[in-house]
Amino acid sequence: MEVSSRRLNDIKNVLCDRTWAKTAPNFEVYFMYRGVKKKSGLRYDITIIPPCLLSKEFAKTKGHEHLGNYGELYITLKGEAIYLLQKHQNNKIEDVYAVKAGKGEAVIIPPKYGHFTINPSLDKELKVANWLDEKSQHRYDVIDKKQGACYYYTTKGWIKNKNYKKVPKLRFEKPLKSAPRDLSFLKG
Repeated sequence: MEVSSRRLNDIKNVLCDRTWAKTAPNFEVYFMYRGVKKKSGLRYDITIIPPCLLSKEFAKTKGHEHLGNYGELYITLKGEAIYLLQKHQNNKIEDVYAVKAGKGEAVIIPPKYGHFTINPSLDKELKVANWLDEKSQHRYDVIDKKQGACYYYTTKGWIKNKNYKKVPKLRFEKPLKSAPRDLSFLKG
């Protein structure tokens, strides 16, 4: 198992308020436990996001896109999560939606979607697990270049990231009530 964290300096390029990040202390924003379990070529990870604000934005993961035809499954273990998914193709965002999931609920990240996990609480820790194919590779460059996702979740609600020229209206989907037993759909 690999244990690591992402500090503020690691994610400052994807924040709504980069000016704030320049003078804020370089604290640990979230913690990752990769390879907690492995089964049939799939890897099980855990991510913990303590409650905090990143200026006016709620704590979140840096986010990434998957290369190839790989999806991912997330399960909320503790707290409440918002998963933001966006499909970036042909140099534009073709789809974007958010899913709010409580303890025990699951969200499938389809192939070709970038995704971010947000802790929308100021007093409760968020703990999520994910399953993905061990061969899955991530890409961060587009997200870094655009300063994060096409929407930010802030104390004033959702706001558009102005670095994207055209963005579809944010829609909201419901989570699965539980994780599927058969995870073979995660194989690329």
